[in-house]
Amino acid sequence: MRTTLTLDDDVASLLKKEARKSGEPFKRVVNRYLRMGLTQTKQPPRKPFVVRPFNLGLPPFEKVEELLDFLEGPDHR
Repeated sequence: MRTTLTLDDDVASLLKKEARKSGEPFKRVVNRYLRMGLTQTKQPPRKPFVVRPFNLGLPPFEKVEELLDFLEGPDHR
């Protein structure tokens, strides 16, 4: 199939460099790299990050200020 494709300058430069290095025609290099990218296996989905709470044995606090008072005393300011 014949089509017109606009490549970013950096991509075209890398493909031309590869064509020179390998001695293959530019068209074959483009097709090879497109094929590699399209057939590459997808990465498996990552496990969701889970935060496991740890009981510090502290009483519950509704505000950070209460926690600071508890840990550092009322004169922490």
